Amino acid sequence: MLGHPVRPVKPGCQAGGSDGRGFALSIRAVSASSSASSRSGPDSCPGLLRIHRAADGGLARVRLPGGRVDRRGFAALADAAVELGNGGLELTSRGNVQVRGLAAGAERELSGRLCDAGLLPSFTHERVRNIVASALSGRDGRGLADVRPLVAELDAGLCADPGLAELPGRVLFALDDGRGDVVALRPDVGLYAVAEDVFALVVGGRDSGVRVGADDAAAAVLEVARGFLRVRDGEWRVNELDDPLRLAPGGAEAVELPRTPAPPPLGVVAQRDGRSALSGLVPLGRLESAQLDALRAADELIVTPWRTVVVPDLTDVSHSYGLVAADDSRWVGLTSCAGRPGCARSLTDVRADAAAARAACGSGLPVHWTGCDRGCGRPAGRHVAVVATPGGYEVRLGDEVRARSHDLTATAAAVATTRRSE
Repeated sequence: MLGHPVRPVKPGCQAGGSDGRGFALSIRAVSASSSASSRSGPDSCPGLLRIHRAADGGLARVRLPGGRVDRRGFAALADAAVELGNGGLELTSRGNVQVRGLAAGAERELSGRLCDAGLLPSFTHERVRNIVASALSGRDGRGLADVRPLVAELDAGLCADPGLAELPGRVLFALDDGRGDVVALRPDVGLYAVAEDVFALVVGGRDSGVRVGADDAAAAVLEVARGFLRVRDGEWRVNELDDPLRLAPGGAEAVELPRTPAPPPLGVVAQRDGRSALSGLVPLGRLESAQLDALRAADELIVTPWRTVVVPDLTDVSHSYGLVAADDSRWVGLTSCAGRPGCARSLTDVRADAAAARAACGSGLPVHWTGCDRGCGRPAGRHVAVVATPGGYEVRLGDEVRARSHDLTATAAAVATTRRSE
């Protein structure tokens, strides 16, 4: 990996656990060919300071704990996407965002801008701040607890512990207010509200049996993360351990956790305080320049793991912000990997094919298009996979290949049939 010196840290842009004094660091570039091929090596998850070298330039992933970004932070992201990247901002399946198409060396300017906007509170921990949370928690009245304060507490505790910087970038934390949305993503460590301000401690995607109150919840999550570091032997995810639940032996009877992710409903959502939230889909998870401009007007945005954006606390919901808010849109349930030209591994431009075929792909199960067998960005839960191969597209459901075709029209018809099959 290549190291590039960067200017000293500005105040407020600190290494986790440090006293805040400036220090020099390296930004690393990781090429696609250097990715680890097994669990025996370090994970290759990109970050803001660890850039992935893709076919179309550098790719930087910016963590947004709980998916939240304020007006200032979003403006910095939008400006960076347009001025330093390829003009768009990608949403990830963990509620983070990506700037891609970066020229060599542009990551230095990018990190400085986002640091100034408050999006880089820790240089050492930036890749491990993978925290998803119930997007409408505390607003729509559906959950058993408001997990928003826990997002901030967990993030601060994570960054304050120097040892936790060693967590693999694949580790996912989830804070579910009891509605069963993000816990269904099978997080490595998380909380699932089972009563008012009482949480089940989730380990390896399962209820550990441990129950904690709100005051102790973040600390309990962090202790499991520390335990994982103590026992791991090359594993990237907690559920790769032989016995994940040994990290938190419990006394209560475990409950069955939801297994089907439930994203926020599309459209206008009433809030308890009389205001409204607008929940909208981002087609194929990419915010284009017009959408970026429209969303700058929002005071706060919440990016969800389903590549939707929630604009909360609105008194006027007449503006769509360029988002798809109709739940009968053919964009619903449709996702894809980056494909060509961004990914050197991809066999074709799957995004263009997915967009062209969407009207004929019907509705039902989620469908994810990928340019190779790696399945990058695939959704959690059961879904139809449309996979590019040297012989054309394969339509798969689980381990079963339902159809093979060189023809996009025939592929779309097979997708529609498979989506309706369950």
